Amino acid sequence: MSNPTNGRLISLDALRGFVMFWIMSGEHIIHALAKAAPIPVFIWMSSQLHHAEWNGITFYDMIFPVFLFVAGVSMPYSFEKKMLQAGVKLPKDLPADEKRKIYLSMLKRTCILLVLGFVVNGLLRFDGFDHTRFASVLGRIGLAWFFAGIIFLNFDFKKQLIWFFGILIGYYIAMKWIPVPNFGAGVLTKEGSLEGYIDRLFLPGRLHSTVYDPEGIFSTIPAIATALLGVFTGTFLKAKCPYSIKVKLLLMALTATVLIIAGLIWDINFPINKHLWTSSFVCFVGGFSILFFVFFYLIIDLFRFQKWAFPLILIGSNSILIYIAAEGLVDFKHTADYVFGGLINFTALEWQPFFAALSVTVIQLFLLYFLYKRKWFLKI
Repeated sequence: MSNPTNGRLISLDALRGFVMFWIMSGEHIIHALAKAAPIPVFIWMSSQLHHAEWNGITFYDMIFPVFLFVAGVSMPYSFEKKMLQAGVKLPKDLPADEKRKIYLSMLKRTCILLVLGFVVNGLLRFDGFDHTRFASVLGRIGLAWFFAGIIFLNFDFKKQLIWFFGILIGYYIAMKWIPVPNFGAGVLTKEGSLEGYIDRLFLPGRLHSTVYDPEGIFSTIPAIATALLGVFTGTFLKAKCPYSIKVKLLLMALTATVLIIAGLIWDINFPINKHLWTSSFVCFVGGFSILFFVFFYLIIDLFRFQKWAFPLILIGSNSILIYIAAEGLVDFKHTADYVFGGLINFTALEWQPFFAALSVTVIQLFLLYFLYKRKWFLKI
């Protein structure tokens, strides 16, 4: 394996796989486990695998932003080869023609993610324009990653920080001070928030939650800050400086702690809310994203304990593919029941849903292993 601070980070695939696991089938395993064995720890775990109804935070609320954060971390590494070829130290110093090529590549990737998001939402069912949802998780990843990339390519680190704080403070000011017709300013409800109002005015098709969309137009702006946090993390990890890698990780952990505290303090006036992607949410979840990354990097890339993470690497190396498949493109439940249903029927009735959910994961991992061994990856 290459030097941990150069080239591909195995920990990024593992962390990406960790968060994707809960979406593709892991949540169903825990929910079934909590019903079969209703002890406090399983019940608590199950409760953490639901989105907070509005204000507040659960582990499930962190999955999407952690994934976006990971996309940001990988950005400095993905541009490294082009910078070396051009003989520059900062991405903003890349020649104009090279930047144009990168812009086109980024725009292509974003457009593909937008279209795939439409497909996941059921575009190909052709239910009609008014019944089609155009906002999506993949679309937000594409847009937030794209604009974070534009900032990364055109500004030095200090100006990137200005963009980061400017986005968070600007979003706060807009959400708190710009009045919404019939509601006024600073009403952070589903119907009364500026984010929901902008969705109702400008977002075409069907909104996810009738009066707003959790992946709507305006709340995509602070998601750019989430991606930028990943960019800062990747940039700091790659940077040549007198600090040892262990000192770097310690500084990252301290930064994460500061972000979590900042999010909790900001929560008093601007509640932590995944649906609105509030500035306090960006800080709080950004801190935990860094801590997750530090843990995975420390264990996998630094200490080289990698075998335990192989299933996560299988998921992370084809994360977009398994997400699309699990969201409806492939009926894994039917396949799992066909393969394992007879055996599961011999187990105790209350445990059958648990083993059924577990069998879905086995089928998914088998497919991912097949693709991994043949080096078939969906690269966007």
